[in-house]
Amino acid sequence: MSASHTLHATCVAWADRCVIITGKSGSGKSAFGLQLMALGCKLVADDGVHVTLENDALVAQAPEAIKGLIEARGIGILNAEVQGRAKIVLAVDLDQSEPERLPIQRSFEVLGHNVPLIWRVDAPHFAPAILQILKSGWSDR
Repeated sequence: MSASHTLHATCVAWADRCVIITGKSGSGKSAFGLQLMALGCKLVADDGVHVTLENDALVAQAPEAIKGLIEARGIGILNAEVQGRAKIVLAVDLDQSEPERLPIQRSFEVLGHNVPLIWRVDAPHFAPAILQILKSGWSDR
């Protein structure tokens, strides 16, 4: 039996690589997920992300009850194009704001494994940069 954990987070994917979006209630997790979906990502899960450890990789998927659903605050619950499962390659913390131009490397731990962590960047390039990491990674890591 593989280890598992459920996170209060939103998760979207590009192909088989995904980002976990964390933050307090009302921090904009779903809204940021919608921004990434508008750029071509698919929803893995909104509000609850089931994480398992499989072959030394963290894998995200939606609990069945909320699969394919995302909340748009002030609009309602929307149906979404779904990526059933994806490898977690990145985490974003919307509760922390990045003060540095070139930030230090941070990590997010789940099930004893770390993935790179990025703090919120209040700039128009934030969502496109996250998508680019999902597609191609960093040049310096």
